[in-house]
Amino acid sequence: MGKKVIVAGHICLDITPVFPDRKVEAIGEILTPGRLLRMGGVDVHTGGAVANTGLAMKFLGADVALMGKVGKDAFGDMVCDILEKHGAGERMIRIDGESTSYSVVLAIPGIDRIFLHNPGANDTFCAEDIRQEEMEGAALFHFGYPPLMKMMYEREGEELLSVFKKAKAAGAAISLDMAAVDPESEAGKAEWNQILKKTLPYVDFFVPSAEELLFMLDGEKFSRLAGQAQGRDLTKILDIEKDIRPLANQCMAYGAKVVLIKCGVPGMYYRTADAQCLSGVGGRMGLCISEWADKEGFEASYVPEQVLSGTGAGDTSIAAFLTAALLGETLEDAVRLAAAAGASCVAAYDALSGLKSFKALKEKIAAGWEKVNIP
Repeated sequence: MGKKVIVAGHICLDITPVFPDRKVEAIGEILTPGRLLRMGGVDVHTGGAVANTGLAMKFLGADVALMGKVGKDAFGDMVCDILEKHGAGERMIRIDGESTSYSVVLAIPGIDRIFLHNPGANDTFCAEDIRQEEMEGAALFHFGYPPLMKMMYEREGEELLSVFKKAKAAGAAISLDMAAVDPESEAGKAEWNQILKKTLPYVDFFVPSAEELLFMLDGEKFSRLAGQAQGRDLTKILDIEKDIRPLANQCMAYGAKVVLIKCGVPGMYYRTADAQCLSGVGGRMGLCISEWADKEGFEASYVPEQVLSGTGAGDTSIAAFLTAALLGETLEDAVRLAAAAGASCVAAYDALSGLKSFKALKEKIAAGWEKVNIP
Protein backbone atom coordinates (compact mmCIF):
# COMPACT_ATOMS: atom_id res chain seq x y z
CA MET A 1 0.00 0.00 0.00
CA GLY A 2 2.87 2.39 0.75
CA LYS A 3 1.09 4.22 3.58
CA LYS A 4 2.53 3.64 7.03
CA VAL A 5 0.10 2.76 9.83
CA ILE A 6 0.81 2.58 13.56
CA VAL A 7 -1.58 0.65 15.81
CA ALA A 8 -0.95 1.26 19.50
CA GLY A 9 -2.65 0.69 22.84
CA HIS A 10 -4.03 -2.38 24.53
CA ILE A 11 -2.71 -5.90 23.85
CA CYS A 12 -3.37 -9.13 25.73
CA LEU A 13 -3.57 -12.89 25.47
CA ASP A 14 -7.11 -14.19 24.90
CA ILE A 15 -7.96 -17.61 26.33
CA THR A 16 -11.29 -18.89 24.99
CA PRO A 17 -12.68 -22.17 26.38
CA VAL A 18 -14.96 -23.92 23.86
CA PHE A 19 -18.46 -24.37 25.32
CA PRO A 20 -20.94 -27.07 24.26
CA ASP A 21 -22.67 -26.13 21.00
CA ARG A 22 -26.07 -25.43 22.57
CA LYS A 23 -27.68 -22.00 22.50
CA VAL A 24 -29.11 -20.73 25.77
CA GLU A 25 -31.27 -17.74 26.70
CA ALA A 26 -29.71 -16.97 30.08
CA ILE A 27 -26.27 -17.62 31.55
CA GLY A 28 -27.79 -19.50 34.49
CA GLU A 29 -28.82 -22.29 32.11
CA ILE A 30 -25.20 -23.29 31.67
CA LEU A 31 -23.13 -21.69 34.48
CA THR A 32 -24.41 -22.63 37.94
CA PRO A 33 -22.52 -23.04 41.25
CA GLY A 34 -21.26 -26.57 41.93
CA ARG A 35 -21.88 -27.83 38.39
CA LEU A 36 -19.22 -29.70 36.40
CA LEU A 37 -19.53 -28.61 32.79
CA ARG A 38 -17.89 -30.76 30.13
CA MET A 39 -15.98 -28.46 27.76
CA GLY A 40 -14.35 -28.78 24.38
CA GLY A 41 -10.83 -27.53 23.68
CA VAL A 42 -9.45 -24.08 24.30
CA ASP A 43 -8.46 -21.41 21.79
CA VAL A 44 -5.44 -19.28 22.76
CA HIS A 45 -4.55 -16.23 20.67
CA THR A 46 -3.55 -12.59 20.93
CA GLY A 47 -6.30 -10.10 21.73
CA GLY A 48 -6.81 -6.41 22.31
CA ALA A 49 -6.90 -3.62 19.76
CA VAL A 50 -3.19 -3.78 18.90
CA ALA A 51 -3.29 -7.43 17.86
CA ASN A 52 -6.86 -7.66 16.56
CA THR A 53 -7.05 -4.44 14.56
CA GLY A 54 -3.35 -4.22 13.74
CA LEU A 55 -2.93 -7.76 12.42
CA ALA A 56 -6.25 -7.56 10.56
CA MET A 57 -5.06 -4.38 8.80
CA LYS A 58 -1.80 -6.15 7.95
CA PHE A 59 -3.75 -9.09 6.52
CA LEU A 60 -5.84 -6.68 4.42
CA GLY A 61 -2.75 -5.11 2.90
CA ALA A 62 -1.74 -2.20 5.14
CA ASP A 63 1.87 -1.48 6.16
CA VAL A 64 1.40 -1.78 9.92
CA ALA A 65 3.67 -1.32 12.94
CA LEU A 66 2.31 -2.51 16.30
CA MET A 67 3.10 -0.81 19.62
CA GLY A 68 2.12 -2.35 22.95
CA LYS A 69 3.48 -3.39 26.33
CA VAL A 70 3.80 -6.88 27.86
CA GLY A 71 5.63 -8.47 30.76
CA LYS A 72 8.67 -10.73 30.68
CA ASP A 73 6.57 -13.77 31.59
CA ALA A 74 5.13 -16.89 29.93
CA PHE A 75 2.09 -15.04 28.57
CA GLY A 76 4.39 -12.32 27.22
CA ASP A 77 6.46 -14.99 25.45
CA MET A 78 3.28 -16.37 23.86
CA VAL A 79 2.10 -12.92 22.71
CA CYS A 80 5.47 -12.08 21.16
CA ASP A 81 5.79 -15.51 19.51
CA ILE A 82 2.39 -15.08 17.84
CA LEU A 83 3.20 -11.55 16.67
CA GLU A 84 6.59 -12.64 15.31
CA LYS A 85 4.88 -15.31 13.20
CA HIS A 86 2.99 -12.44 11.58
CA GLY A 87 6.18 -10.40 11.19
CA ALA A 88 4.91 -7.77 13.63
CA GLY A 89 6.57 -8.27 17.02
CA GLU A 90 9.61 -6.02 16.85
CA ARG A 91 8.08 -2.96 18.58
CA MET A 92 6.59 -4.71 21.62
CA ILE A 93 7.88 -3.27 24.91
CA ARG A 94 8.77 -5.96 27.47
CA ILE A 95 8.96 -4.98 31.15
CA ASP A 96 10.42 -6.81 34.15
CA GLY A 97 8.16 -7.04 37.18
CA GLU A 98 4.88 -6.51 35.28
CA SER A 99 2.44 -9.15 34.14
CA THR A 100 1.18 -9.59 30.62
CA SER A 101 -2.49 -8.75 30.22
CA TYR A 102 -4.87 -11.66 29.63
CA SER A 103 -8.58 -12.23 29.11
CA VAL A 104 -10.56 -15.39 29.67
CA VAL A 105 -13.32 -15.07 27.08
CA LEU A 106 -16.58 -16.87 27.88
CA ALA A 107 -18.21 -17.17 24.45
CA ILE A 108 -21.37 -19.07 25.41
CA PRO A 109 -23.64 -19.82 22.40
CA GLY A 110 -26.65 -17.47 22.54
CA ILE A 111 -25.13 -15.14 25.17
CA ASP A 112 -23.01 -12.03 24.63
CA ARG A 113 -19.37 -12.59 25.54
CA ILE A 114 -18.14 -12.28 29.13
CA PHE A 115 -14.52 -11.25 29.72
CA LEU A 116 -12.46 -12.06 32.81
CA HIS A 117 -9.71 -9.51 32.29
CA ASN A 118 -6.37 -8.60 33.85
CA PRO A 119 -5.02 -5.34 32.32
CA GLY A 120 -1.42 -6.12 33.33
CA ALA A 121 1.26 -3.97 31.70
CA ASN A 122 -1.35 -2.03 29.72
CA ASP A 123 -2.00 0.00 32.88
CA THR A 124 1.46 1.59 32.72
CA PHE A 125 1.56 2.26 28.96
CA CYS A 126 2.18 6.00 28.49
CA ALA A 127 3.12 8.63 25.92
CA GLU A 128 6.83 8.14 26.64
CA ASP A 129 6.51 4.54 25.42
CA ILE A 130 5.94 5.92 21.91
CA ARG A 131 9.13 7.35 20.44
CA GLN A 132 8.54 10.37 18.22
CA GLU A 133 10.88 9.09 15.51
CA GLU A 134 8.71 5.98 15.15
CA MET A 135 5.73 8.20 14.33
CA GLU A 136 7.42 10.06 11.49
CA GLY A 137 5.91 9.40 8.08
CA ALA A 138 2.80 7.65 9.43
CA ALA A 139 -0.39 8.22 7.48
CA LEU A 140 -2.57 6.88 10.31
CA PHE A 141 -2.17 6.40 14.06
CA HIS A 142 -4.81 4.11 15.54
CA PHE A 143 -5.18 3.86 19.32
CA GLY A 144 -7.36 1.22 20.94
CA TYR A 145 -8.99 0.55 24.31
CA PRO A 146 -7.99 3.44 26.61
CA PRO A 147 -10.70 2.34 29.14
CA LEU A 148 -8.53 -0.75 29.80
CA MET A 149 -5.34 1.29 30.29
CA LYS A 150 -5.16 3.07 33.63
CA MET A 151 -2.83 5.92 32.66
CA MET A 152 -5.03 6.76 29.68
CA TYR A 153 -8.12 7.59 31.74
CA GLU A 154 -6.51 9.07 34.86
CA ARG A 155 -6.38 12.88 35.22
CA GLU A 156 -9.25 13.24 32.72
CA GLY A 157 -7.25 11.66 29.91
CA GLU A 158 -4.16 13.91 30.03
CA GLU A 159 -1.87 11.03 29.02
CA LEU A 160 -4.12 10.06 26.10
CA LEU A 161 -4.08 13.68 25.00
CA SER A 162 -0.26 13.62 25.09
CA VAL A 163 -0.26 10.55 22.86
CA PHE A 164 -2.53 12.25 20.34
CA LYS A 165 -0.44 15.43 20.33
CA LYS A 166 2.58 13.32 19.39
CA ALA A 167 0.67 11.74 16.51
CA LYS A 168 -0.60 15.09 15.24
CA ALA A 169 2.89 16.60 15.45
CA ALA A 170 4.05 13.78 13.18
CA GLY A 171 1.33 14.61 10.64
CA ALA A 172 -0.69 11.42 11.08
CA ALA A 173 -4.46 11.10 10.99
CA ILE A 174 -5.79 9.68 14.28
CA SER A 175 -8.38 6.98 14.87
CA LEU A 176 -9.68 5.95 18.28
CA ASP A 177 -11.49 2.83 19.44
CA MET A 178 -12.93 2.33 22.91
CA ALA A 179 -13.79 -0.69 25.09
CA ALA A 180 -16.61 -1.75 27.36
CA VAL A 181 -16.39 -0.39 30.91
CA ASP A 182 -17.52 -2.04 34.13
CA PRO A 183 -19.53 0.72 35.86
CA GLU A 184 -18.24 -0.42 39.27
CA SER A 185 -14.57 -0.36 38.28
CA GLU A 186 -12.09 2.48 38.59
CA ALA A 187 -12.38 3.05 34.82
CA GLY A 188 -16.17 3.11 35.15
CA LYS A 189 -15.90 6.03 37.56
CA ALA A 190 -13.62 8.06 35.29
CA GLU A 191 -14.93 11.31 33.78
CA TRP A 192 -15.44 9.93 30.29
CA ASN A 193 -17.51 12.83 29.04
CA GLN A 194 -14.66 15.18 29.92
CA ILE A 195 -12.06 12.81 28.48
CA LEU A 196 -13.89 12.71 25.15
CA LYS A 197 -14.48 16.45 25.15
CA LYS A 198 -10.73 16.94 25.63
CA THR A 199 -9.46 14.33 23.14
CA LEU A 200 -11.98 14.18 20.28
CA PRO A 201 -10.79 17.47 18.71
CA TYR A 202 -7.65 15.48 17.80
CA VAL A 203 -9.55 12.44 16.50
CA ASP A 204 -10.26 12.05 12.79
CA PHE A 205 -11.93 8.61 12.91
CA PHE A 206 -13.87 7.75 16.07
CA VAL A 207 -15.05 4.12 16.03
CA PRO A 208 -16.68 3.12 19.37
CA SER A 209 -19.55 0.72 20.01
CA ALA A 210 -23.00 2.04 20.85
CA GLU A 211 -22.94 0.58 24.37
CA GLU A 212 -19.53 2.06 25.17
CA LEU A 213 -20.50 5.47 23.88
CA LEU A 214 -23.87 5.53 25.62
CA PHE A 215 -22.22 4.67 28.95
CA MET A 216 -19.61 7.41 28.51
CA LEU A 217 -21.88 10.20 27.31
CA ASP A 218 -25.17 9.43 29.06
CA GLY A 219 -24.70 7.09 32.00
CA GLU A 220 -28.23 7.62 33.30
CA LYS A 221 -29.80 6.58 30.01
CA PHE A 222 -27.39 3.64 29.76
CA SER A 223 -28.51 2.35 33.16
CA ARG A 224 -32.18 2.76 32.25
CA LEU A 225 -31.88 0.95 28.94
CA ALA A 226 -29.69 -1.78 30.43
CA GLY A 227 -32.47 -2.41 32.92
CA GLN A 228 -35.00 -2.65 30.10
CA ALA A 229 -32.76 -5.08 28.23
CA GLN A 230 -32.77 -7.43 31.26
CA GLY A 231 -29.47 -9.07 30.36
CA ARG A 232 -30.08 -9.17 26.61
CA ASP A 233 -27.81 -7.46 24.08
CA LEU A 234 -28.42 -3.75 24.58
CA THR A 235 -27.97 -2.95 20.87
CA LYS A 236 -31.12 -4.91 20.06
CA ILE A 237 -33.30 -2.32 21.81
CA LEU A 238 -31.48 0.84 20.73
CA ASP A 239 -33.27 3.11 18.26
CA ILE A 240 -31.18 4.78 15.56
CA GLU A 241 -33.01 8.11 15.64
CA LYS A 242 -33.64 8.37 19.39
CA ASP A 243 -30.54 6.71 20.80
CA ILE A 244 -27.69 6.46 18.27
CA ARG A 245 -27.97 9.70 16.32
CA PRO A 246 -27.81 11.94 19.44
CA LEU A 247 -24.58 10.19 20.46
CA ALA A 248 -23.06 10.90 17.05
CA ASN A 249 -24.22 14.52 17.26
CA GLN A 250 -22.36 14.94 20.54
CA CYS A 251 -19.18 13.34 19.19
CA MET A 252 -19.24 15.63 16.15
CA ALA A 253 -19.80 18.63 18.40
CA TYR A 254 -16.74 17.60 20.43
CA GLY A 255 -14.64 17.60 17.27
CA ALA A 256 -14.60 14.09 15.72
CA LYS A 257 -14.45 14.20 11.91
CA VAL A 258 -15.73 10.72 11.02
CA VAL A 259 -17.86 8.70 13.44
CA LEU A 260 -18.57 5.00 12.97
CA ILE A 261 -20.70 3.51 15.76
CA LYS A 262 -20.78 -0.27 15.96
CA CYS A 263 -24.32 -1.38 16.83
CA GLY A 264 -23.78 -5.11 17.28
CA VAL A 265 -25.82 -7.58 15.24
CA PRO A 266 -28.03 -4.90 13.60
CA GLY A 267 -25.09 -3.11 11.92
CA MET A 268 -23.20 0.20 11.92
CA TYR A 269 -24.19 3.86 11.95
CA TYR A 270 -21.90 6.37 10.25
CA ARG A 271 -21.68 10.14 10.15
CA THR A 272 -19.08 12.52 8.67
CA ALA A 273 -18.26 16.21 9.00
CA ASP A 274 -18.39 18.75 6.20
CA ALA A 275 -15.62 19.23 3.63
CA GLN A 276 -13.94 22.04 5.55
CA CYS A 277 -13.60 19.91 8.69
CA LEU A 278 -12.42 16.86 6.73
CA SER A 279 -9.71 18.94 5.11
CA GLY A 280 -7.92 18.79 8.48
CA VAL A 281 -7.53 15.00 8.30
CA GLY A 282 -3.87 14.04 7.87
CA GLY A 283 -2.79 14.61 4.27
CA ARG A 284 -1.00 11.27 3.99
CA MET A 285 -4.35 9.47 4.31
CA GLY A 286 -5.25 10.59 0.78
CA LEU A 287 -8.93 10.77 1.72
CA CYS A 288 -11.18 11.84 -1.17
CA ILE A 289 -13.00 14.57 0.73
CA SER A 290 -15.80 15.01 -1.82
CA GLU A 291 -16.67 11.31 -1.44
CA TRP A 292 -16.63 11.40 2.37
CA ALA A 293 -18.03 14.78 3.41
CA ASP A 294 -21.52 15.36 4.84
CA LYS A 295 -22.62 11.71 4.89
CA GLU A 296 -24.90 9.84 7.27
CA GLY A 297 -26.40 6.39 7.15
CA PHE A 298 -26.80 2.92 8.60
CA GLU A 299 -25.22 -0.22 7.17
CA ALA A 300 -26.98 -3.43 8.16
CA SER A 301 -24.81 -6.44 9.03
CA TYR A 302 -24.34 -9.37 6.69
CA VAL A 303 -25.59 -12.80 7.73
CA PRO A 304 -22.53 -14.85 8.79
CA GLU A 305 -21.95 -18.40 7.59
CA GLN A 306 -21.81 -19.49 11.23
CA VAL A 307 -21.34 -17.84 14.61
CA LEU A 308 -18.65 -19.26 16.89
CA SER A 309 -17.59 -16.11 18.74
CA GLY A 310 -17.95 -12.35 18.45
CA THR A 311 -14.40 -11.89 19.80
CA GLY A 312 -12.59 -9.35 17.65
CA ALA A 313 -15.50 -8.76 15.28
CA GLY A 314 -15.61 -5.04 16.08
CA ASP A 315 -11.82 -4.78 15.78
CA THR A 316 -11.72 -6.45 12.38
CA SER A 317 -14.61 -4.27 11.18
CA ILE A 318 -12.56 -1.22 12.15
CA ALA A 319 -9.50 -2.68 10.45
CA ALA A 320 -11.44 -3.07 7.22
CA PHE A 321 -12.94 0.42 7.48
CA LEU A 322 -9.60 2.13 8.06
CA THR A 323 -7.72 0.07 5.46
CA ALA A 324 -10.41 0.80 2.89
CA ALA A 325 -10.09 4.52 3.66
CA LEU A 326 -6.32 4.30 3.16
CA LEU A 327 -6.87 2.53 -0.17
CA GLY A 328 -9.10 5.34 -1.43
CA GLU A 329 -12.46 3.56 -1.22
CA THR A 330 -15.62 5.65 -0.96
CA LEU A 331 -17.20 6.01 2.48
CA GLU A 332 -20.09 3.73 1.52
CA ASP A 333 -17.75 1.00 0.25
CA ALA A 334 -15.55 1.34 3.35
CA VAL A 335 -18.56 0.83 5.64
CA ARG A 336 -19.79 -2.06 3.49
CA LEU A 337 -16.41 -3.78 3.74
CA ALA A 338 -16.37 -3.15 7.49
CA ALA A 339 -19.72 -4.91 7.89
CA ALA A 340 -18.55 -7.80 5.69
CA ALA A 341 -15.30 -8.23 7.66
CA GLY A 342 -17.21 -8.36 10.94
CA ALA A 343 -19.56 -11.03 9.60
CA SER A 344 -16.60 -13.11 8.43
CA CYS A 345 -14.80 -12.77 11.77
CA VAL A 346 -17.57 -14.31 13.89
CA ALA A 347 -17.19 -17.61 12.01
CA ALA A 348 -14.00 -18.28 14.04
CA TYR A 349 -13.04 -18.13 17.71
CA ASP A 350 -10.27 -15.59 17.16
CA ALA A 351 -10.19 -12.27 15.31
CA LEU A 352 -8.18 -13.38 12.27
CA SER A 353 -8.99 -16.96 11.26
CA GLY A 354 -12.33 -16.09 9.65
CA LEU A 355 -11.14 -12.89 7.94
CA LYS A 356 -11.24 -12.76 4.13
CA SER A 357 -9.43 -10.53 1.64
CA PHE A 358 -11.14 -7.45 0.23
CA LYS A 359 -11.33 -9.24 -3.13
CA ALA A 360 -13.18 -12.19 -1.57
CA LEU A 361 -15.47 -9.91 0.45
CA LYS A 362 -16.36 -7.82 -2.62
CA GLU A 363 -17.11 -10.95 -4.64
CA LYS A 364 -19.39 -12.30 -1.91
CA ILE A 365 -21.19 -8.94 -1.64
CA ALA A 366 -21.61 -8.77 -5.44
CA ALA A 367 -23.05 -12.31 -5.40
CA GLY A 368 -25.90 -11.10 -3.16
CA TRP A 369 -24.69 -11.76 0.37
CA GLU A 370 -27.80 -11.71 2.57
CA LYS A 371 -28.26 -8.87 5.03
CA VAL A 372 -29.54 -9.11 8.59
CA ASN A 373 -33.24 -8.30 8.75
CA ILE A 374 -33.76 -5.25 10.96
CA PRO A 375 -37.34 -4.97 12.33
